[in-house]
Amino acid sequence: AMLDPDSGLSLTIARIVQRLKGSSLHSQLERQARVSLHKPEIKLESLKEDVKDFLKTSGWEKKLQNAVYSELNVFPSPCHPAAPPEHMKEPLAYMRKAQGSWEKRILKSLNSMCTELSIPLAQKRPVSEQKELLNKWNEMGTDEPDLSLFRPVYAPKDFLEVLMNLRNPNYENGEQPSFRNHLGLIQVPLKVKDIPELKEDFSELGLNIGQLGIDDSAQVPPEFFENEHVRVGQKVLAEQDSAAAQQYVRQGCPTALRADLWALILNISNQPEDILYYDQLKSNVIQHDLLVDSLIYKDVKLTASNDDYYFVFEDYLYQVLLCFSRDTSVLEHFTYSSATPPKSYIRGKLGMEEYAVFYPPNVNYNSFILSVAPLCFLYHEPSKLYQIFREMYVRFFFRLHSISSHPSGIVSLCLLFETLLQTHLPQLFYHLREIGAQPLRISFKWMVRAFSGYLATDQLLLLWDRILGYNSLEILAVLAAAVFAFRAVNLMEVTSLAAAEAVLADLSTLKVMPLLQIFLFATVT
Repeated sequence: AMLDPDSGLSLTIARIVQRLKGSSLHSQLERQARVSLHKPEIKLESLKEDVKDFLKTSGWEKKLQNAVYSELNVFPSPCHPAAPPEHMKEPLAYMRKAQGSWEKRILKSLNSMCTELSIPLAQKRPVSEQKELLNKWNEMGTDEPDLSLFRPVYAPKDFLEVLMNLRNPNYENGEQPSFRNHLGLIQVPLKVKDIPELKEDFSELGLNIGQLGIDDSAQVPPEFFENEHVRVGQKVLAEQDSAAAQQYVRQGCPTALRADLWALILNISNQPEDILYYDQLKSNVIQHDLLVDSLIYKDVKLTASNDDYYFVFEDYLYQVLLCFSRDTSVLEHFTYSSATPPKSYIRGKLGMEEYAVFYPPNVNYNSFILSVAPLCFLYHEPSKLYQIFREMYVRFFFRLHSISSHPSGIVSLCLLFETLLQTHLPQLFYHLREIGAQPLRISFKWMVRAFSGYLATDQLLLLWDRILGYNSLEILAVLAAAVFAFRAVNLMEVTSLAAAEAVLADLSTLKVMPLLQIFLFATVT
């Protein structure tokens, strides 16, 4: 149920005020206001206005604006007050049900692994082991435990199978008229954008607009654009305005400014209390041994050590992911995610809440690793790296691992990808479908991992600039379609899924921005 704009706005304001009340920003603002009372320029007769002016000139008003902007970016617009709370998680009942049964399947797989290996989901580490872990915290990669018995809980193709079997029960076997001609693997009727709408949404990527990541734009000499863009970027950072930074990165981030701009957009400032929080998570890792620790370990070994770009960050990856698996503040995002976190208890403490351990509902750590690794190029301080990853996860990446009808959710991205191909490259689409090489079978893993591990790092960061700039993952589906368009001539000649996969096996030489521009703005619609 939609709200009329005014009551929607007042609900949003009330919710943001409620959320900011308990925050450290709130107490800092109160402290600053009290400090200001001793300043000579604050007059009793105009107290309220003077204190407001002081907060403005001292930069605190900007910090408050950024916090509000951050809330607006993360949380969905409010539902009708009469709507049940699960509507905020996911409005479509059949999607909620599918997500629920997928979670049960994962939990069952975890539990059966515990039973087989006779190890608990969670237990306290002996003191000797705690000391050892503390000593080698910065070089966990040197450890070589035997993990041959642990198996990944699921692979991307298992998840794709689940998505392919989704159906809207209100339609009898493909009755929906507008949808009957969709010949892809995804068979649910969600509204996705067409190229004219995407052009409008991504207008800053147009052919006549300067872009970082385009070397030979006819309109603007690249070096002229770059120098000017860096100058503007420094100004945006000096202003410390999250909304301005978000607009700015749509044209790409200069390498030297990227770490600071992303942190500004995500409203991460690495305050003393944030560092303290990270240390608490670390001590939780040291004290408790979770089954997922072994899964994380195994995945990092498999993923990072085999990747030329990422293996140098192996120790960072352990630190971030082990802490992430202990972080209960991540649970907040489950109010607006279709997922629900499974809970287990430290051995022997069943039902005692203080011994509850929440399992991150996505135990496909392989994708997690690939979403942390690129951030290691930008952030070298573990607590800051951790906060940036956590914020990227609760804003974006969780949508790639849960079943929902959200436009940035993986189901919509798959459907958008298939629709773009079927509409704009019909011959290619039908050809691949005929030979049993449904395009989504190839592109699914790219999208689920936000292209990490597939593109060269500089190109991946240019792509992620745009995810942050547009606060949306839709660009992943557009890029996936653009890659098929780019390799279309070769793909028209293949006669099997394996051959199609071979044509698309190596994306490391691709240049992201020209591909996106050509696909969106030079395709005849």
